[in-house]
Amino acid sequence: MASDVDAVRVAAQNRKARHNYTIEDSLEVGIVLQGSEVKSLREGRATISESYATDQGGELYLINSYIPEYKQAGPFNHEPRRPRKLLLHRRQLSRMFGAIQREGMTLVPLKLYFNDRGRAKLELGLAKGKRNYDKRESEKKKDWDRQKARLMRQKG
Repeated sequence: MASDVDAVRVAAQNRKARHNYTIEDSLEVGIVLQGSEVKSLREGRATISESYATDQGGELYLINSYIPEYKQAGPFNHEPRRPRKLLLHRRQLSRMFGAIQREGMTLVPLKLYFNDRGRAKLELGLAKGKRNYDKRESEKKKDWDRQKARLMRQKG
């Protein structure tokens, strides 16, 4: 019997996203993949740190994500940096488009993983870019929290 921790396997993570952006909201979306892409993802060599989601023809696509070719696929392989369609409900889609157009926000992928049913999912964050002083401020806060935790461990 597998625990909840084993149920979700992370294939790729965007660690810089929380440093460069303020994440307002996150959403789990499906992603359309070819068979060789799924096999390659299961090996865990994908990169989503430079990617983003955008509107193309009324649909949402993940642009500039890198899923390397799967060697055993041979002639049936995929293109590593092709745009990949994202699957969400119509209401979610219109809400995302509205936030992008009105408030100047960006859709940033946070995590690419396999859920408990073995389906590839993408955690998409509705983000607002941070300025340099915001980044410094959050870095100071993180350092202070770390130092505070260290002091509490020593005292207690």
